[in-house]
Amino acid sequence: MEIQIATRADIRIAALRGDVNATTAAEIQRRMLPFATTGEKILLDFSQVTYMSSAGLRMLLSLYRQAAAKQGRLVIVGLSDNIRDTMSVTGLLNYFTTCENLDAGLAILGWSV
Repeated sequence: MEIQIATRADIRIAALRGDVNATTAAEIQRRMLPFATTGEKILLDFSQVTYMSSAGLRMLLSLYRQAAAKQGRLVIVGLSDNIRDTMSVTGLLNYFTTCENLDAGLAILGWSV
């Protein structure tokens, strides 16, 4: 798993690559939690994520709750059909704002080119 974190204006962008499993979900949470607990705008780019386990679902829900508690925002972009279906079946998809691509996600968070 690769995690590249960048900042555009007031938006933290985490570009993820590889599988999100128990080990990598913990690392994503460790790196993104400081932004969630301070109410920042977070964009998670899943366009290069090939698999997500239940640990990944728990990590997303935890980040969402932490961000929402501090009036932050969390947007997920680039979900594969399989991951989107899994999130839908579990009922978790309804918690998140999702977009097809990075530009659409940035626009939702207030970034204008």
